[in-house]
Amino acid sequence: MNRFRWLFVVLAVLLAQPAVSDELRPGYLEMRQTKSDTYSLLFKIPARGEDLRLAIYVKLPEGTQDVGLPRASFSDGAYIERRSVRREAGFAGQAISIEGLSATSTDVLVRVTTLEGAIQTERLSPTKTSFVLQAVPGPGEVAATYLVLGVEHILFGFDHLLFVLALVLLVRDWRRVLLTVTAFTLAHSLTLAAATLGFVSVPGPPIEAAIALSIVLVAVEIINDRRGTPSFAARWPWLVAFCFGLLHGFGFAGALAEVGLPHHAIPIALLFFNLGVEIGQLAFVGAVLAAGLVLHWAAAVRFEPARVQRITSGLDMCATYVIGSIAAYWLIERTSAFFV
Repeated sequence: MNRFRWLFVVLAVLLAQPAVSDELRPGYLEMRQTKSDTYSLLFKIPARGEDLRLAIYVKLPEGTQDVGLPRASFSDGAYIERRSVRREAGFAGQAISIEGLSATSTDVLVRVTTLEGAIQTERLSPTKTSFVLQAVPGPGEVAATYLVLGVEHILFGFDHLLFVLALVLLVRDWRRVLLTVTAFTLAHSLTLAAATLGFVSVPGPPIEAAIALSIVLVAVEIINDRRGTPSFAARWPWLVAFCFGLLHGFGFAGALAEVGLPHHAIPIALLFFNLGVEIGQLAFVGAVLAAGLVLHWAAAVRFEPARVQRITSGLDMCATYVIGSIAAYWLIERTSAFFV
């Protein structure tokens, strides 16, 4: 009798395996916007045999109506449901859930595509059975977001700031500083756009090392200029800034790739990210020039002009050596990473 009991248990387990394996297969929900208030739905879930389906259902926001009759079919071990749904107030900001999912062992992959081409992806599971359909940001919202990102990136990108500071020390005259910084912005805007749009692809680590090298070279040019040695960079700072700016643009592109670009507003996002970088640079340059004027004025109050000149030159050289030393450390660190 015990033998038959164990045989019955083994058969029950074996017969239950197909049902369990069905629940382990993920479902798929695709929502494609066809009008401002209408979506086309495709819901694909595991089937149990030829006419049984997994008991999970899409729950749409209140006020949603079907446009036409839903169509359902069984194919290749899956239950497939197609619907067109409409909601007068739209779906943005509304929660969509999968009823019955918490009682299963399966996940549901979700992909939402808007009219503008924006894509939202979600992964629902027994512990997360709903998601909120995101609103597509308008041009103004995209512009504001990427403008702030550009400002933040330059102000927290210490290697880029050190390069700009080195340019300020090299040029000194505020008119030439503005021209030089603008040339730097124009150059990195070109490579940023080219890399972000996929026209050019450059590995990140070599670019980061080259950026550090560019700071070292400008620091050396400052020292040569202060010692009276003819300096190409001091005569043509805007050209040097433009050439090295091409390198820095690839660095900006790497940071922007981590954030991503909205598919429906790529030109706006790129433009305002660049504007944000330029605003951040000009704010930094203004702060450096203002600090220099304050120090010069404070020294002029207490010391004679000749001593003020010596103090100013000494501070310039000290700042240049600090900049060069930091950049040299970055260069060694980033280059050694190639061999790790």
